[in-house]
Amino acid sequence: MTPGSASNTGRRSIAAVAARCAGGVFVRGVVVIWAVATLTFFALRLIPGDPALAVLGGPGSQASPEALEQVRQQYGLDQPLPVQYAAMIGRLLSGDLGQSYALKVPVADLLGAQLPGTVLLAAAALVLAWLFALALALWSTGAGRVAASVANGIELTSAALPHFWLATVLIALFSTTLGWFPPVSTGELGGLVLPVLTLAIPLAGFLAAVLRDGMLDALAQPFVLSARARGEGTLGISLRHTIRHAAIPAVALSGWALGTLLSGAVVVETIFARPGLGRTLLQAVTARDVPVVTGVVLVVAVIYVLMTLLSDTASALVDPRRQGQAA
Repeated sequence: MTPGSASNTGRRSIAAVAARCAGGVFVRGVVVIWAVATLTFFALRLIPGDPALAVLGGPGSQASPEALEQVRQQYGLDQPLPVQYAAMIGRLLSGDLGQSYALKVPVADLLGAQLPGTVLLAAAALVLAWLFALALALWSTGAGRVAASVANGIELTSAALPHFWLATVLIALFSTTLGWFPPVSTGELGGLVLPVLTLAIPLAGFLAAVLRDGMLDALAQPFVLSARARGEGTLGISLRHTIRHAAIPAVALSGWALGTLLSGAVVVETIFARPGLGRTLLQAVTARDVPVVTGVVLVVAVIYVLMTLLSDTASALVDPRRQGQAA
């Protein structure tokens, strides 16, 4: 086989892996999004209260029975539940997320304005968590029992920290005591630091544990022994060989990690008074704004599916065994 044909075969293999991952994740993604929409619809119907009252301004509006009945007819809330469900699915299939009961604006416009802030927060936290995890795994792997015990303690402690508790401690230390960062989001870069740290530190504990286990497993593999026989040092072996081996399960976890970050954003955006999907979701649940709640949940589900697709494809491209299966 010539070098050119080998290169073409490699590209076809990578394309086959990417196509196979995309097809599988697309089918699973459609099922997940449909299940999320269905569960959200029926869960919101179980919450006590009248959605028509939310349209008219909430319990304090003192709306008349005639006004409530008119709103129920206008929004189809007087129809049987299966009819309302079918109407909701039909609207979603046409790309219509409906109109906010409380704010009287299209849900798509509302979420479009809030989405960039939450995506920036989650992406920055994911990158920072990976940097923390890589640094801890590289330091502790092969550095002896004491370093391994210290790293294990750091991983367990950071992974167990609740977001609301960690946010309170960070505000007390870096805002109230040191005055380095503002306690609320100001729209400037400094206002992003504490929310990102709050989300990144617990996630870094999970990622570091997975990375370190993978690197320890890789150090016992024949290719590492061969590299040592060629005279490569520990750091060189880690950078060239073990990180790639250990990154496969950690990359696969990134899709789940983003879902965790987005759910954590509900707490973080509320504590730091930061606009975003999480804070919008909390306000919508409080106001029983059904279209907004459904829209936020579906947007998060779509992002989760897309991240799963990217992480599965990246894992397949990093793992030569899966490329070989696709060839």
